[in-house]
Amino acid sequence: MTSATTPTLLYIDDDAGLARLVSRGLTRQGFGVEHCDNGEAGIERIKQGGIDVIALDQYMPGLDGLETLEQIQKLPSPPPVVFVTASQDSKIAVTALKAGAADYLVKDTQGDFLPLLHVACTTAIKQALISKARDDAEAEVHASRDRYAALAAEREVLLREVNHRVGNSLQIIASLLHLQANSTSEDHVKVALTNAMGRVAAVAQVHRRLYTSHDLNSVLLNQYLEALLEDLRRSAEGNRMSRLTLKAESVEIDPDRAVAIGIIVNELVMNAVKYAYPDGAGPIHVVLTAQGDQLELSITDDGVGLNVKVDPRSTGMGQRIVNAMASKLEASVERDPDHTGTRIVLRFCAVTKPAAKPSVNAAS
Repeated sequence: MTSATTPTLLYIDDDAGLARLVSRGLTRQGFGVEHCDNGEAGIERIKQGGIDVIALDQYMPGLDGLETLEQIQKLPSPPPVVFVTASQDSKIAVTALKAGAADYLVKDTQGDFLPLLHVACTTAIKQALISKARDDAEAEVHASRDRYAALAAEREVLLREVNHRVGNSLQIIASLLHLQANSTSEDHVKVALTNAMGRVAAVAQVHRRLYTSHDLNSVLLNQYLEALLEDLRRSAEGNRMSRLTLKAESVEIDPDRAVAIGIIVNELVMNAVKYAYPDGAGPIHVVLTAQGDQLELSITDDGVGLNVKVDPRSTGMGQRIVNAMASKLEASVERDPDHTGTRIVLRFCAVTKPAAKPSVNAAS
């Protein structure tokens, strides 16, 4: 609107006398009124800007009202149009409204329609303002969505880069531990460093999985375990890991739970390597099965089982780590008493259980 108090009406009609009546009548009602006597002139005036509403007659020389309306609607952000004509033909009214007119009035030569024109023009301006506000709001919503999508894409790129860098850094730490383990002549130090290397590698594998995953919020557990066991095979001395196998269903799980699972697998596999086969290497099987959200993970060997004597050098650190990670998973940990070797079974949920809501005392 050109002014907070004086909207501008452009009256397009070849009837000069009626145009004067419209100008006097609408000026008294608070409008500024301009007049063009043909469609071409009216369109040129609209292009100059400053018009808030248009009253458009149908029958004029040159472009008639419907043709002028068509040209007006092609302009960028055109003002609302109130179509006025002396014709009682309803087809013209319907055509005008379909072509974009905000309202339709039947005029008379005495100007008795002026109160209706005032109401129609005022309403058309209000509706145009409401429509513009709605369009602006929708445009802002779309712009906000685009900004959010761009930020989300940028965040995903950054998270992938962070996971890539963290994974690389952890892998460097694991390699340094491996080098340190190889350089020491003390067996208990070598064992401790090798165990630490496996734990670091288990965490590093999660970050490498996230870097290449389609979803930064989840890890494919079967792929993760395969990569983790391959790391264990490469790090093992001699061929003691040559018969390490994996059978796992495709399960997606959140990264924190994947870390806990990886550390548990690392501890139990390394424990089997150290104690299950005193005379050499033997099979070690890692199996992951799923029933809905419930997962079962087993680490099995065919070694000496319960007949093994406790190594006096053992600190019990591995068992404490397994118990801590199992607690994080809210998992049960059981030894299969019917297996001749050692079979450890963990059962847990693939998703984190929601925290229980605090009870409310009805009497309070």
